This record gives sequence, C-alpha cells and structure tokens, in this order.
Amino acid sequence: MGDFLPPWAPRDGLRITGVRPIVTAPDVTLVVVRVDTNEPGLYGLGCATFTQRFEAVAAAVEHLAELVVGRHPGDIEDMTRMVHLSGYWRNGPVLNNALSGLDMALWDILGKRLGVPVYELLGGRVRGAVPLYLHANGATVDDTIAHARALMDEGYRYIRLQTGGPGLGTYAAPGTPGGYPLAPYPDGWDVQHYLAATPELFARARAELGTEVSLLHDVHSRLTPKQAIALCRALEPYRLFFVEDPVAPEHYDRLPEVREASPVPIAAGEQIVSVAEAARLVTRGGVDLLRLHISAIGGLTPARKLTALCELTGTQTAWHSPADVSPIGLAANLALDMTTPAFGIQEGHLYPDVVHEVFPGMPRPRDGYVEPSHEPGWGIDLDEALAAKYPPKKYGHERWAAHVRRPDGAIEAP
Repeated sequence: MGDFLPPWAPRDGLRITGVRPIVTAPDVTLVVVRVDTNEPGLYGLGCATFTQRFEAVAAAVEHLAELVVGRHPGDIEDMTRMVHLSGYWRNGPVLNNALSGLDMALWDILGKRLGVPVYELLGGRVRGAVPLYLHANGATVDDTIAHARALMDEGYRYIRLQTGGPGLGTYAAPGTPGGYPLAPYPDGWDVQHYLAATPELFARARAELGTEVSLLHDVHSRLTPKQAIALCRALEPYRLFFVEDPVAPEHYDRLPEVREASPVPIAAGEQIVSVAEAARLVTRGGVDLLRLHISAIGGLTPARKLTALCELTGTQTAWHSPADVSPIGLAANLALDMTTPAFGIQEGHLYPDVVHEVFPGMPRPRDGYVEPSHEPGWGIDLDEALAAKYPPKKYGHERWAAHVRRPDGAIEAP
C-alpha cells in the first residue's frame, strides 16, 4: 500500500479503550453509549435510545465494541461505515441505535479534542438559537386550546395540537391512562369522526389563538392516502405549519401523491430506519419536512448527509425529539439545526429537572427557543452515579401494543 497510512493504522498514541451502554430512566428509559479513550478524562457520549427495546440495543452495543476498541477515535467515517456493514443484515432500530451511540460519542470526543462545540465541526452557526414547537394536548378541545394558550404565554409560537376523546384515540392524546388510549375506546377508533372533528379543532384554535401562532398536527400514521388528502384539504383554511405522518411507513411510496394533492406541508420520516429510504423520501418528493429520529438511522454522520440533501432539494428538517430522545440526541439535533439553511423547525420537550440533574450541562428552552451548549463536544455530561438511581422501567408487552381498536375489535395499526 506504499508509505501512506490506512484508516486502521496507528498515527499517534490515542486509542479507544472501551465502549459501553448506560441505561437510565429519570423520565422515560434512555440509552446512552460511552466511548472511553486512553487519554485521561477524554471520553464521549452518544444517544442510542430505542425506549421500547432498550435491552436489545444495550446488547448490540456490546457486539460493536470489539470492532472499534484499539482504533483511533478520529476515524469516524471509517468506523461507522465498518460497523454498519459488519453484521451483513443492515439497518433496523436496534442496530442503528447502537451505531448511533458510537457515532455521536466519537463526534463528542472530536469536539473535546479540538476544544470546540460539535456545531463548529459542521461549519459553524447560521442562526443564534433554534425555535421549538411543543405539544398542546387535552382530553377535550377546550383543554387543548387552554394548554396551547399557556404555551403561547411562555413564548412558544409553534404548537402541535392533539385532542383525545371517543373516536380520536391516538397516542399523545391525554384523557387516557399514561397518555395512551384505552384498548378499545368505548366507540372504537372511528376514522370518519376523526376526519370531521380534527378540522373543527383547528377552526376553534385559529379563531381563539389568532394568526400569530403556527399550528401543527400529528396523524400518527393512521390514515389511508385518500383519507390523508381529504384531511389536509379540510385543514387548508387554518394554515397549518405541517401535518405529520399522515400515512403509515408501509405506504411511504404514496407520500408524493399525498403531498401533491395537499395544500398543507407534509412532515414524515420518524419511523424510518434506513438512510437510503430517507433519501428517497426527499428525492422523490414525498415530504416538505424530513422528520427523522436521528439515532434510528445511525447517528449524526448519516444525518448530516441527509441535511445536505435537504439543502440541495429545498426540503426542510424537523427532527424527532420527544421524551424518548436523550439530551445527547437533542444536542445532535441542535448541532444540525444551528448549521443548516434547510432548518424548518425543531420538536421540543420540557425535560423534568431530574433529567437535567442526570445530564448536567443540557440546555433549557427560553422564550420558545433553545440554544445549544457552547462548550466543547456536546457540552453535556452524564452523572453515572445519579443515573444508576433510576433503573430502566420494565413494561409488559401491552404497554407498547397497538391500543386502538375498531368497533369490530380489530386492531387499527398506526
């Protein structure tokens, strides 16, 4: 190979000495990967949170560790590509989250080595802070609008509206145990009721909240393409910022059809676990806003490439970031948001104080915006002693089963 050094060859004394998962549940169950080096005090943290299958992700991290221990932590592209290809069967939320934990931790190490925040490694800031949208939920329309008004009083100008109730069963609609619908609702999942009631919710909201606020809605993948088009057309008068996940991922090939017929921007992609599939969603005109769970596609490295694709195609980003994205995952979202003109909006979540204690350094939203840490790397640490006091929650299978049934008893799968 001549005199040059291949990626795996030593070029200085810095080495990866360990890769391990840390599972903690100060709020919901989070998985973080820690990558240690032989330089005292130099380590990195990455998000690998797949809450519903956290044990499987933790086990997968153990497998990939042996592939990278002894490597130089700066060879991010080579190591992440090698890990992606090493299992022969690629992708999936378990393997990609494990890979994401490694990938993000390596970016954290690189920022710390150079003494700069990760966003500077991506080209630097194009904005001063990142606007967020939060979720206004309620068991009734009145409750939802009251919640939205309270968020507006705190400075938020992008608000997602979701209302629970018979016929409107959809997760993230309160009024049901744990925020999840009963199985089944007394009247079952009634799609016609939903198609009629949702425009009524937004008519009330626009009339009572005014035109200064941008309104959003999540369908949670429960409509057919034709039903999705009907809903989007019915919502046209209320000028939504976007409608999210109108159809199930199995029908993403129909999203260009839905988007072409919809007067409302379409956001989708949080259930995608393949970079190539995400790219096709953009290049084939399926979305106005690409909305990915970054750890489910393998981390910051693939996400920054998709961000560049969005820039080139006029697509915007709206990264997935609810409670089951760790503060490290949020930091990765913000690094991308801060550095791209393709930014559309960022989903927000108000983490409880205990999460801030477990993850010292994580930013807090203010006046509807959040500013990333300006410390080297992610600027966020993990207090392992405190994290250990919050062991992961064990749920029965019913906790994650489909909870919405039609009146005939059949599961209405999102």
